[in-house]
Amino acid sequence: MWRDSFRLQIFCLLMAILAIVVLVHNFFQLEHLDDDTVSGSNWITENNVQHSLSQTTKTTRKPYCGYKQQILSKREQAEQESLLAAIKWPKPSDSKIAFVQSTDPAHSDFVILKPSRFFKVGDRLEVLVRMKDFQGKPKQYGGDYLQARIHAPLLKAGATGRIVDCHNGLYKVFFTLLWPGEVKVSVSLVHPSEAIQVLLRLREERPDRVYFKSSFKSGRYSETTECNVCLPGDLPVCNFTDLYTGEPWFCYKPRKLSCASRISHAKGGYQKGLLTQEESLFFQSDVNIKRPILSSGPDSVIVKPKAFTDSSGMERAEDPTASPSGYYYEDQWRSRTHWIHHFNKSDDITKCLQGKVIHLFGDSTIRQWFEYLTAFVPDLVEFNLGSPKNVGPFMSVDLKHNILLKFRCHGPPIRFSTVFSSELRYIANELNGIVGGRNTVIAITIWSHFSTFPVEVYIQRLRNIRRSIIQLLDRSPKTLIIIRTANVQELGPEVSLFNSDWYSFQLDSVMRKMFSGIAVHFVDAWEMSLAHYLPHNLHPKEVIVKNQIDAFLSYVCPLQI
Repeated sequence: MWRDSFRLQIFCLLMAILAIVVLVHNFFQLEHLDDDTVSGSNWITENNVQHSLSQTTKTTRKPYCGYKQQILSKREQAEQESLLAAIKWPKPSDSKIAFVQSTDPAHSDFVILKPSRFFKVGDRLEVLVRMKDFQGKPKQYGGDYLQARIHAPLLKAGATGRIVDCHNGLYKVFFTLLWPGEVKVSVSLVHPSEAIQVLLRLREERPDRVYFKSSFKSGRYSETTECNVCLPGDLPVCNFTDLYTGEPWFCYKPRKLSCASRISHAKGGYQKGLLTQEESLFFQSDVNIKRPILSSGPDSVIVKPKAFTDSSGMERAEDPTASPSGYYYEDQWRSRTHWIHHFNKSDDITKCLQGKVIHLFGDSTIRQWFEYLTAFVPDLVEFNLGSPKNVGPFMSVDLKHNILLKFRCHGPPIRFSTVFSSELRYIANELNGIVGGRNTVIAITIWSHFSTFPVEVYIQRLRNIRRSIIQLLDRSPKTLIIIRTANVQELGPEVSLFNSDWYSFQLDSVMRKMFSGIAVHFVDAWEMSLAHYLPHNLHPKEVIVKNQIDAFLSYVCPLQI
């Protein structure tokens, strides 16, 4: 009898110990694991990156994506659906298109409609683009991504056109003729429709194609693990989701260190082997990436001056969807949405910014503004904060004229070299900490580092920034807020998969819609880079940056008309 009782006690003790073990295990998993995905990760510790993302084109894993977990109000859900519908891109009827049946810019052409017509400044010019495949056969569906501009090289003049897809292989391009003289038309194929379908697939299925890393350190021991908005595998993770904005960010948990020991964030690298052999044919630099489409007839028209018109009397109403928003003439940008003063002397900039605090938030394209102003204005001296080169934060001060200029990069995802964890700040949170007022100027750009993610990730980020802007303007209505748009860049086969102009164009379209109707101003870096004669560059050359600065400062110190 006593033996049975003893066995029962032993059994109960073992069950209790097992329950405690299971409870501790589950607690550990709940603390560090936010979602389960298909396993397949490897660990490398010390100063090596834990890197386990699939190198294959097809994947069946289910990634954790924070944007899928967000809870939206009915209004937010409706807005998101409307935005996604607005940027929905045409698809070929057949998902499998052979390369020879894809769009060939060399066989395609454009024609100016009524080229011999009498044109005057202010008239509209219409161009028809006819797409053909590599066999010379007309395309029967749309979805190609084109860029078009008019220009006059001797006048250093240029403007963009509005492109309409007819969904049958034909495209119409509409230009507004804005200066007199000979005006040439240029049309380029950025990507064929078949390549766009590949870019769509990558955006939805491979948000991990750019990966990030964080270093964790305690004493002399350190580990580096992979980080992202989406992480594959069933390993424990550190949840660095922002408490205030809900912006998701995760890192695989170090094997021996705590999540609290994170010291830095950095770009890890770019995935390879993303395309099949057939898909790679759609991304060839000298064949179908940013290739010119030639005219089958005249490629220019003669424009006469508009009689009895003073161009200074043009009505200007700010509209982020106005097309074109401006144009170059003699290498100077002339906006059609607001008056621009050209700040050619450093004293003019100093006078404009005197007594002001200027906050620049975003990526390296707005860091160019900080660099330009600091270099051009002698009294604006950079204060050494000990920040990593090209990363920041940076600050320049003019004590004599009471000017403070600051730059800070946006929070992850950001493909910078090492950023200290303590300096990873979200723009929305930074805006919440600004008092604002008539002497506060804020400029924001955020786009390039979101090109590899589903658009919902970008919408969430903009929604948080917009909310903070509205709150800031509510408490300090005289605060000036300027949005710098995206810009075009040089593309090759590899860059196209991560930072294509098409990705940027889609994000820029979303941004303009989300910020329309609120008291912010726009510097149209997109058109300013596309309309210019210089080669496309992610970081535009100084002449373009100077024109951006002129547009920016013209909001800070508007011309008195």
